[in-house]
Amino acid sequence: MVPAAPPSRFTMTSTANPAGRKQSLTDVRLRKHADYQRAYAASRKHQSASFSWFMAARPEAEAHLPRVGLTAGKVLGKAHERNRIKRRMREALRRHVELIPAGVDLIFHPRRSVLTIEFAKLEGEIVRILTQAGAEARRAGHGAERAES
Repeated sequence: MVPAAPPSRFTMTSTANPAGRKQSLTDVRLRKHADYQRAYAASRKHQSASFSWFMAARPEAEAHLPRVGLTAGKVLGKAHERNRIKRRMREALRRHVELIPAGVDLIFHPRRSVLTIEFAKLEGEIVRILTQAGAEARRAGHGAERAES
């Protein structure tokens, strides 16, 4: 008998998935350029200490899961610095994926300070942004069907 594979560190259960199926962080990522462009066109820019972020409602036919996009342009530094910024952001989001409101696309634009900020502060700021995005989505009527945990 083959032993079961250990759980991936990117595996989690999200309340956005009503069946309770385990989903990976890659299930909630924005991937296509057209999706980014649509989100930019349908949203307005929000600011926080370490991020600019955009939130756009998704079409009703696709609104069952939230999606998150991360960007890191060359202005943030060399490739290894941009990669580190994205790794830190992905880990903070992975820990709080249940806070991402259903039915929206979120795009994060980090500032260079994300590279050196203490991780607990980075995580706290992402939690504040996700909480604010959830409140804004509820006010606008997006994700009202989301189950509470």
